[in-house]
Amino acid sequence: MRRRTVLKALGFGVGGAAVLGSGGLGAYYFTAKQDTAGKIAFDRALAIPPLAEAGSGASGARVFQLGIEAGETRFKDGPATRTWGVNGAYLGPTIRVRRGDLVEFAVRNDLDRETSLHWHGMHLPAVMDGGPHQTVPVGGTWRPRWTVDQPAATLWYHPHVHGSTADHTYRGLTGLLIVDDEVTDALNLPSEYGIDDIPMIVQDRAFDGDNQFEQRVPLGGSLGVIGDEILVNGTIGPHFDVTTRLVRLRLLNGSNARLYNFGFSDGRRFSLVATDGGLLAEPWETDRLYLSPGERAEIVVAFEPGERVELRSYPSEHGGTLGRLEGFDDLLDICQFRAAGTLSDTAELPATLGAAPDLAGQAVAQERSFALASDQINGQAMAMDRIDFGVREGTVEVWEVTNDNGYLHNFHVHDVRFQVLSVDGGTPEPPLRGWKDTVMLVPGKRYRLAMRFSDHTDPNVPYMYHCHLLQHEDNGMMGQFVVLGEGEQIGVVPQKHHHS
Repeated sequence: MRRRTVLKALGFGVGGAAVLGSGGLGAYYFTAKQDTAGKIAFDRALAIPPLAEAGSGASGARVFQLGIEAGETRFKDGPATRTWGVNGAYLGPTIRVRRGDLVEFAVRNDLDRETSLHWHGMHLPAVMDGGPHQTVPVGGTWRPRWTVDQPAATLWYHPHVHGSTADHTYRGLTGLLIVDDEVTDALNLPSEYGIDDIPMIVQDRAFDGDNQFEQRVPLGGSLGVIGDEILVNGTIGPHFDVTTRLVRLRLLNGSNARLYNFGFSDGRRFSLVATDGGLLAEPWETDRLYLSPGERAEIVVAFEPGERVELRSYPSEHGGTLGRLEGFDDLLDICQFRAAGTLSDTAELPATLGAAPDLAGQAVAQERSFALASDQINGQAMAMDRIDFGVREGTVEVWEVTNDNGYLHNFHVHDVRFQVLSVDGGTPEPPLRGWKDTVMLVPGKRYRLAMRFSDHTDPNVPYMYHCHLLQHEDNGMMGQFVVLGEGEQIGVVPQKHHHS
């Protein structure tokens, strides 16, 4: 059923006024809200993804072996769940690299269908990007190679198969990719992985009666799969034992469609220190933080000895009339933190972190406008053989992006970090003042994004820009651009070739 049909069936008339009865679809609407606050046992220790080991390759490259495979994972009592993972049955290892590293990956596909791994947030040549043009066939191995040249940040990797990204990601192909550098090393932020520097891949999943993943789209839903169970690093109802006064949480919204509004059960404030593209100029203290699918944030939280507190997702104001059906009204317990009786206190929260984005006031080579609506961008659905435009290497462009149809979208650009210059002509809120590569688009608002294209050119192999709600991406809300060197013109997308 289309969303408008369901809206009418539920009894919402002009302006969204409800005339619902107490039964049928009306009851479905009124019971759609979830509230798990205080109802989760937190009886499993939070799993911490292992750090990927690297071998040595030619010219000093750090070589990571990544095997994509099918397996089974026991998330709860009863039958195991059929899952996919990287170097394991579910999720993948955390890949940790440093600015300046020459890295190489051997990505082997042991599934029964082609897939890919995209390095979300990484600045790299288009042919190494892992997008829909770099799929790995069954039994094949892909060997991307590049030099890491960007500031420290929390990135991630996931599939990017055109038309199947949502399905492959939902099955479990996700992992973190952390970039370190000397600037961050010198700050004395919490930095001991798994001790006071904690990866948190937050996902929602639905299970059927046999404990198998169910790709359940709500009645009348427009966003995609919304699950009723929350996993953190593949753990349902996790707790984490805190041993330090300050803890850094690297949060990834790894869900296909769900929006999270993070906060703590006691209302405590915490400090946002980094967004998608790296450190903020200074910490921002808050008690709530939105993350749409694909966005990351690093927050620092202070704990007292002996206390227990839950990280929660609170209801959102951005759901619209039918938002309740797609989780916007949900109150969800995510993870419980249990502080030891004595806490070490060696890390600190500096008053100054990094350099603020610096593209405002730069000469702008081109301005472009993008309207997202009806699974299209600017009225066009994604076509693998169509390059939508070319940008010039070394230039700054400003893209004005608008969510034009009233339902939640966001916007992700491959290869570059961008600066949010303004939202509806006003100064962006603090969480949008750092470097970003994915931004939530509140319906009807105009986001002006500045980005510089540098280093890597290719007139034929494109990068993507798209909504990161994965059903929207798969349905066509995506486009392609190339970065052109001096004198180059837009070329022709090569026929997809397989790697072996």
